[in-house]
Amino acid sequence: METAAEENIEKKASVPTKGEAAIKPEFLTTKEEFHGFIDAEWQGSKGDKASESDMVNETKETSLEEPETKKLKLSPEDKPDGKRLRGQNKSRPHIKPTTYDEKRLCLSVIQKRECPFGDKCHFDHDIVAYMASKPADIRESCYVYETFGKCTYGVSCRFAKAHTTPDFKSMEKADLVKAYEDKTTVKNSLSKDLQSRLRKRLVTFKKSEEYLKILSSNKDKGALQGNSKTSEKGDACAAEASADPAGEKQLCSTEAQASPDKQPPPVKTIGPLTDADVIKLRSCEKKQVDFRDKLYLAPLTTCGNLPFRRVCKRFGADITCGEMAVCANLLKGHQSEWVLLKRHESEDVFGVQVEGSFPDTMTRCAELINTTTDVDFVDINSGCPIDLIYNKGGGCGLMTRTRKFEQIVKGMNYVLDVPLTVKIRTGIQEKSSIAHKLIPEMKNWGVSMITLHGRSREQRYTKLADWDYITTCAKLASPVPLFGNGDILSYEDAMKARETGVSGIMIARGALIKPWIFTEIKESRHWDISSSERLDILKDFTNFGLEHWGSDTRGVEKTRTFLLEWLSFMCRYIPVGLLERVPQKINERPPYYMGRNYLETLMASQNVGDWIRISEMLLGPIPKNFQFLPKHKANSYK
Repeated sequence: METAAEENIEKKASVPTKGEAAIKPEFLTTKEEFHGFIDAEWQGSKGDKASESDMVNETKETSLEEPETKKLKLSPEDKPDGKRLRGQNKSRPHIKPTTYDEKRLCLSVIQKRECPFGDKCHFDHDIVAYMASKPADIRESCYVYETFGKCTYGVSCRFAKAHTTPDFKSMEKADLVKAYEDKTTVKNSLSKDLQSRLRKRLVTFKKSEEYLKILSSNKDKGALQGNSKTSEKGDACAAEASADPAGEKQLCSTEAQASPDKQPPPVKTIGPLTDADVIKLRSCEKKQVDFRDKLYLAPLTTCGNLPFRRVCKRFGADITCGEMAVCANLLKGHQSEWVLLKRHESEDVFGVQVEGSFPDTMTRCAELINTTTDVDFVDINSGCPIDLIYNKGGGCGLMTRTRKFEQIVKGMNYVLDVPLTVKIRTGIQEKSSIAHKLIPEMKNWGVSMITLHGRSREQRYTKLADWDYITTCAKLASPVPLFGNGDILSYEDAMKARETGVSGIMIARGALIKPWIFTEIKESRHWDISSSERLDILKDFTNFGLEHWGSDTRGVEKTRTFLLEWLSFMCRYIPVGLLERVPQKINERPPYYMGRNYLETLMASQNVGDWIRISEMLLGPIPKNFQFLPKHKANSYK
């Protein structure tokens, strides 16, 4: 007699469900059996004599529910208040990493110096009491200490026993310390001096002010109100001003005729002139980047952090870009925004992506990046679909504000010594694509590369990317390189994309689901990667995270949070050996299946509690007050 579960599995195997990947029947299972197997094996791995506290924690973890099954289509009457479901956890808990520290040791104690706040200091100064209440070490070895020869977190490190003597003194490996003494592995950090000057508005933006004066004079004459001839004269004026050897603004001939009373100011010099003073880069002399035939890791909000980019670089990503930074926050010196500009030494072709809706802030931000950071290109995000950005005129909003968009591009080009690139979508509405109208204009504005995401703002991820439309736009963009973006999850997808005539491929969700996709594309193969190899990738990420965010409690929990965000995508991967039809498509939902071993099954779970279990294998037990809800729910299937 067959059980009901076996009958359901056979029925499911014979009639594939729309939107689900085709998995070999012998691996399919039911939801109850799937979670029953994971829970039983996890308890068994802890031993038969699990403590009462373990059981309480286990109950708490496994009670976290997984996302509801995606409905194929909602009828208008089923939609709440007539609005479309966006699939985002907008009410998720926001817990600061400092919350997980019951007691925090003062930095002066770690650095063996006198505390400048004295008795008013809010942090703990009793190192013996701190060590008595500190959580147990996660592992016996510290990645930061083993890599750099010393750990700046001292006794507050969650791996402190590896580099701390019994009397709480920090140890060092002299040879490693000397090797990294004059070496900077991460660039583009915000210095305290620059942050102070930005907050006090003491930073000067000379080239930006030059451009904005040109823009203002052109506006006064109606140059940017549909008069193409005056616009061309305005561009010629800008070009003449940029070639001014003394760096002073001189009026072009047309402007001089219109204003005969205005005379060019005399050239003032202090000391001898050098080539750097008299020669400015023309657009053709700017730093050039060869974008063609490259694999571009998309700037991914939240998940596209520096540790994740390092993982992707190891697997063959050619171009990397920082997460989208809001230009207004960069100009205010916000530390949290400047972190998005950081660049690791392994990122050989690296750019930063900025967002804004006004020419003045975007131009000043570009000049600030140009003078204070080391980047290979700057990207304008005119494809961000979220309401917070769009409603202010940024992101996708720029695509409908062509005049502002033109002013922003020309202004940023005026102040940058590196190429300027733009990322766009097909348009705003699903049935009204406008990218093909915008791209020919962008070529005249001077962009060095265009990236086109084959969906509109309205579509988000609910439908497949329109690669036929990307093909049309690639022809219109020539000779400017155009990268295509959307639904690349295998080397076969990449080959089909290259046949459309695009200059290169940008990979976003495909890299989150399987970061080894870059290796697969370059080697033209399907990699049936094992669960232990995937765990090693996660271990590398956590090590990079401890190096980047810190190895104390705050750093560990911040690393854990970003790891869990990544696992919310990685759980969608289905091992090649289990598929009935290769390759897996990005819009196919994985059904419940048993992996070839326990770890592979655990990694297939879409339950938050199971992701936390994976994190505990790498970063130790979670704190008592730990909460997590993923930023992105599975909204990729329809």
